[in-house]
Amino acid sequence: MARAVTSGGSVQDALTKNEPRIAPSPDAVVETDVPARLDRLPWSRFHWLVITALGVTWILDGLEVTLVGALSGAIHESPSLRLSSTEIGLTASAYLAGAVLGALFFGHLTDRLGRKKLFTATVLVYALGTTASGFAWDFWSFAAFRFLAGAGIGGEYSAINSAIQELIPARRRGYTDLVVNGSYWLGAALGAAGSLVALNLDNVSMEHGWRGAFVIGGIIGLLVIFLRRFLPESPRWLMTHGQPEEADRVVRGIEARVERQCGPLPPVAGRPIRLWRNHRIDVLQLARSLFVHYPRRTTLGVTLMAAQAFCYNAIFFTYALILTKFYDIAPGDVGWFMLPFAISNFLGPLLLGSLFDSLGRKTMIAATYAISGVLMTITGFLFQQGALDSIGLTVAWSAIFFFASAAASSAYLTVSESFPLEVRAIAIAIFYAFGTALGGIGGPALFGALIDTGSRTSVMWGYLFGGALMLIAAVVEALIGINAERRPLEEVARPLSCCD
Repeated sequence: MARAVTSGGSVQDALTKNEPRIAPSPDAVVETDVPARLDRLPWSRFHWLVITALGVTWILDGLEVTLVGALSGAIHESPSLRLSSTEIGLTASAYLAGAVLGALFFGHLTDRLGRKKLFTATVLVYALGTTASGFAWDFWSFAAFRFLAGAGIGGEYSAINSAIQELIPARRRGYTDLVVNGSYWLGAALGAAGSLVALNLDNVSMEHGWRGAFVIGGIIGLLVIFLRRFLPESPRWLMTHGQPEEADRVVRGIEARVERQCGPLPPVAGRPIRLWRNHRIDVLQLARSLFVHYPRRTTLGVTLMAAQAFCYNAIFFTYALILTKFYDIAPGDVGWFMLPFAISNFLGPLLLGSLFDSLGRKTMIAATYAISGVLMTITGFLFQQGALDSIGLTVAWSAIFFFASAAASSAYLTVSESFPLEVRAIAIAIFYAFGTALGGIGGPALFGALIDTGSRTSVMWGYLFGGALMLIAAVVEALIGINAERRPLEEVARPLSCCD
């Protein structure tokens, strides 16, 4: 339900409860129970549609990253590209640079224009970039197309994370978000399996195999556009952008769908919230939210995102090079080593995710980061000593990233539920961009250069650095983490347009 509680012109909004209130003018304030109505809904086919249509983003990203990782040996040996290990690392960095800029650009548009409008644009950019990668003719063209594909995926992260958070009931938000983010590794498994097929087809050269794999990835991206046609705009976005009546209409449609499947709905709990109808957000208010009202959350978000981004991007983008250079694994067989790695990464959030809602965010986030850091440090020393063969190293990484995958997913959960609704998408984009820029862009290039030295000791120092970052993140979470489990988004972070 949404209704005007006063009548008249515009007012200046107050950002926090510590600032003075201005008497509302006519028609300036609306009262809505949209959040409470969304949070009381039983789980239904509608929620499955949400996580399927939107969660496919992470499957696409996992497919993309794994294809590049698993195919890097074949791309390295490609007679048309002839990329060095350092250039392979640089193309991975180009993908991540595109993701950073795409997240910022599309994240801003997502908060201004709505979640749904950006779905098609970002997937289309991704599909075009990925397809074009299969037609690259030299290092610069390949890097440019990887940048374009990354821009699409970066934009997806901000639009999709915010929409999922706003449509899923509070009691299931943590587990759902972790599993959806963890579905990245379903894409990774598909990418690993696809690389095995692409590089081992009879009568198809390795050169045509890796190029065809990229083209198929782009086609899959185009199919996603059709699936998302059946999703509504986020009612929470509508209610905080001067459209409470439309938000009410969308929620009534969702309620009707759920009621047809699940029967009578439970009563709405909690009181409605009051919002300024004509509230506007500018860059200054965004900066105040991040650095004045929530500085501890800003520090936490940057730390968690940077640590996991470095570890994942540095290690995973270059793992095929480790296997081919230090263990003489044929490029066509790399996918066999990626499959168990990917499966373990998906099982982590799937099996541990519910604990983030029951034991709590701080306990589980700190624990998964700390365990990952300790195990990564041990594995670095064992690799340097030559104590692990190719299978042993894969088993070690599979164990590490069982925990690290849940940790990485929880980083996205943290930044997407810790800030006000009006700046949720751009906040996600900023933290994704900072984390990826600080920890992700340099990581693959650094590891590519370390691998080029041919020294196990050099590579070990890279592993130790990654482990140290994870341990630092664990300490920061334990000190300033947020207890957001089972709480409505509006309670975790008060909307900027709220006038109560």
